[in-house]
Parts: sequence; C-alpha cells; structure tokens
Amino acid sequence: MKKTFYVLSLIAIFLMGGISSFSQSIVGKWKTIDDETNKPKSVVEIWKGSDGLYYGKIIKLFEKDKQNNKCTKCDKNDSRYNKKIVGMTIITKMKKDGNEWEDGEILDPNNGSTYDCKIWIEGGKLQVRGYIGFFFRTQTWHPTN
Repeated sequence: MKKTFYVLSLIAIFLMGGISSFSQSIVGKWKTIDDETNKPKSVVEIWKGSDGLYYGKIIKLFEKDKQNNKCTKCDKNDSRYNKKIVGMTIITKMKKDGNEWEDGEILDPNNGSTYDCKIWIEGGKLQVRGYIGFFFRTQTWHPTN
C-alpha cells in the first residue's frame, strides 16, 4: 500500500512538472510576415522589463533597402517620430494575464498608428492582435533565432 502511494505521488509530481513545462513565454525573437506578400518582413525581439511588463522592438528588416527607414508617419509628439525603425520599440507595456498578454500597445511604423494589443501563443506561433474598439487584425509571428 505504501509503495503504491509513493509511486502515485511520483507520477503526480512528474505530471505537474510536465504541465508547467507547457507554459510558454512570448520572450524571444519572432519573425513577422507581410500580410500582402506572405514574405518575411522583420524580426521583433520581445523581453520582460524590470517593471514586469513586456516590450518588443524591431531588430531586423528583411528588405535591405529599408534598413535606414525612419518613422516619418509617427505622431510628431511621439518620441519615435523620425527615428530609425530598426531598433524601435513597437510593443509597449504588455501585462501577462493567464495565457495571454494584454493591455499594451503596438505601433505600426509603416502608417504611424498605435493600436491596443493582445498577444498569445497558439501552436508554437505568436498571435499578435492590434485593435481599436471592435475592429481588429491578427498576425501570426514565427519563432526565429
């Protein structure tokens, strides 16, 4: 009887450890895909800040002729206005809530617009949703090195 109890306890501990290993994080590098061409567009690195919130910046653009592009369409009162897109923080102040990250913002440097943002992992890929009210667009980002 004691032996069975110990075996069941070990199995329970193993399973609990296994379940926690499925908990995924958005921290890392993610390849974005262009909605129109379906080709790689950029690499965004996401990290957890010292404030416990999550941020993301563009670290690479795949189109070589756009390496020095600046966010000329950003709001002139935004600190990112007229700054280089490579190195720019585009995801700000995301809070982890269960299996999702939300309540932050994402900037589209191509049009200078910022959107409320929600992020989650589905099938090993990052789902990034920018929205205004009930209108939204979701992109799938792929893990990369």
